[in-house]
Amino acid sequence: MKNISNITLRGKKVLLRVDFNVPLDKDFNITDDSRIKAALPTIQKVITSGGKAIIMSHLGRPKNGFEEKFSLKHTTKHLSNLLKTEVSFSIDCIGEKTSVDVSKMKNGDVLVLENLRFHSQEKLGDNDFAKKLAEHGDLYVNDAFGTAHRAHASTSIIANYFPKNKYFGLLFNKEINNLETALENPKRPFTAIIGGAKITGKIDTITSLLNKVDNLIVGGGMAYTFVKAMGGCVGDSLVEDSKLDLAKDLINYAKENGVKLLLPSDSLNANELNNNAVLQHSEITNIPDGFMGLDIGSDSITRFSKVILNSKTIIWNGPMGVFEMDNFLNGTKKIGEAICKATRKGAFSLVGGGDSVAAVKQFGLAEKVSYISTGGGAMLEYLEGKKLPALTAIKN
Repeated sequence: MKNISNITLRGKKVLLRVDFNVPLDKDFNITDDSRIKAALPTIQKVITSGGKAIIMSHLGRPKNGFEEKFSLKHTTKHLSNLLKTEVSFSIDCIGEKTSVDVSKMKNGDVLVLENLRFHSQEKLGDNDFAKKLAEHGDLYVNDAFGTAHRAHASTSIIANYFPKNKYFGLLFNKEINNLETALENPKRPFTAIIGGAKITGKIDTITSLLNKVDNLIVGGGMAYTFVKAMGGCVGDSLVEDSKLDLAKDLINYAKENGVKLLLPSDSLNANELNNNAVLQHSEITNIPDGFMGLDIGSDSITRFSKVILNSKTIIWNGPMGVFEMDNFLNGTKKIGEAICKATRKGAFSLVGGGDSVAAVKQFGLAEKVSYISTGGGAMLEYLEGKKLPALTAIKN
């Protein structure tokens, strides 16, 4: 893959698309800087090589132009502290003022442009907007894997203006290499763990994985749809009734492909969705009316962990229960611990998706897996076998 490792950057204006879509509190302080830290190696590569780092990103979902709470100026001080160098800010991402700011840059300088999404043309993939952005740089580098599945102006269209000078950043390159390690020639047994609330949004991922894996573990809210489809009683648990036939089809598809599809055997239930609720444990096929399943039970944890510990390649996307609440975090935590134990034994483990990443961080497991992907939607679409617009734009 064409990345910036071996190209001359000295004196070059490097237009660098990153993913600084970070959470801010009411005082505009960054509450999780993971995405900024993930982009640091690429930014440091540019400035230590004598290049000029012109940083582009989106932040949040502004509706109509400038919104103070979504201004990227709130990221510059923290970025400056991390890089241990002064970081400048431009009040727009296109226009005369921004062009002047870029022209004043010296080798090794860092300039953050204002939120791309303050211009509606960004999400529309507008060609003229992409052209105006492109005028700032001598070469284009995309290090925003988290937005790779979006055909936005700054992630895919802009690459057309750099036919011979478009590259992947170090993070983007790392993301693809790790996904390829898992998918292209995995060591077996290969196990995928899919959780989260609903089948909707992960149908294509599950179908694609059933063509690749040896074991597919299903947990979280979506498991109750599968259980109901098989005739189980799930009480008041979350169920997508419109997806019952699909769940049956996926179960049959797994059998046809020789894939072991593992559903929870037991469930931790509650009469309300809060930590003060009445708790009850049951077989997952026999949840009483008035109770909803909110986590996998101890027998499921034991069964799933045994499969995980025997695996050589593991992909995890989605929690096993409502891990944000203390009473329902055990399933997600124990599965995370099993993945870490398998990793210590030599398995390759890849974790992706916002909730899964949040969980491994919450439980102190982030350093104990092989790789944590920064892209939830992008990772899912890659797993589905879809072409990522940002990836295609630079490869072509």
